[in-house]
Amino acid sequence: MAASTTDILAALHLPTRDAHDLPASAKRFADGGQYRIEIPSCEGPKAMEAVIAAAAEYGVGVHRISQGSGIMLQTDGEIRRMLELGRAHDMEVCLFVGPRASWDVGVQAASSAGKVLGASLRGVDQLRFGIDDVLHGASMGVNSVLVGDLGHLNILGDMKKRGDLPADFVLKVSVTLAAANPASARILEDLGATSINLPVDLSLAQIAAIRQAIDAAIDFYVEAPDDFGGTVRHYEIPELVRVAAPVYVKFGVRNHGGLYPAGQHLENTVVALSRERVRRAAIGMSILQRVMPTAAASPIGGRR
Repeated sequence: MAASTTDILAALHLPTRDAHDLPASAKRFADGGQYRIEIPSCEGPKAMEAVIAAAAEYGVGVHRISQGSGIMLQTDGEIRRMLELGRAHDMEVCLFVGPRASWDVGVQAASSAGKVLGASLRGVDQLRFGIDDVLHGASMGVNSVLVGDLGHLNILGDMKKRGDLPADFVLKVSVTLAAANPASARILEDLGATSINLPVDLSLAQIAAIRQAIDAAIDFYVEAPDDFGGTVRHYEIPELVRVAAPVYVKFGVRNHGGLYPAGQHLENTVVALSRERVRRAAIGMSILQRVMPTAAASPIGGRR
């Protein structure tokens, strides 16, 4: 008799349905925290300085900042300054890896059906560039990168195993390579991902099912930029923390134009958006504290 779908999924130690009962996650960051706060699209030192100032103003503990333009589009001095700020304020600094299909010569990444390939690396040359970008960043002390290509993730995971990258090097999978189901999330984790973005429009039941399948941290936009869907889900933060822990709660901002690649021509906008993301985080954390006052944040400076 042929195996049933339930049997097949169960044999792979995967959930057999979305977790509609929304079970609480017993998993935690290594420091015991259920959640951490991430401020994305922090494009350079001035943006990071704005995040730090706003975090002090609003009383928000920021665990990680992430950047989207890529290591290759910052000067070495700018990278060193961001790392210096990270050390001084106990923030993880996560930088995106260099080239991507949406900036390359191909046309599919710009087509209506091919946009999912936007952060992939086209051909061996781009793959080499992506590896070089990580090695260059690591040589200056970068210990956390955003990865948008499956093969690149596989290689970087193998580099960690071989000692070419530190054992605690963070491989954060970009929302452009988001895992939409438990099997996909498991593949990313098996390839070395230590932090996995999910699509911004997944239901809590779908997120809870993914949590059952992986131990890696989940990254989730509770407010997403317009070009990723523009969802605003602040009131779901308490349940998100409860079912998805350990989770990075990410605050984007709706209603603004594209930023990538950022630079001095967009500096005022980037800085203003950085401050607003922290303000949004303060609003989200006030909801969490009001509804779920026992939720445990990682201490600032905590690392998985």
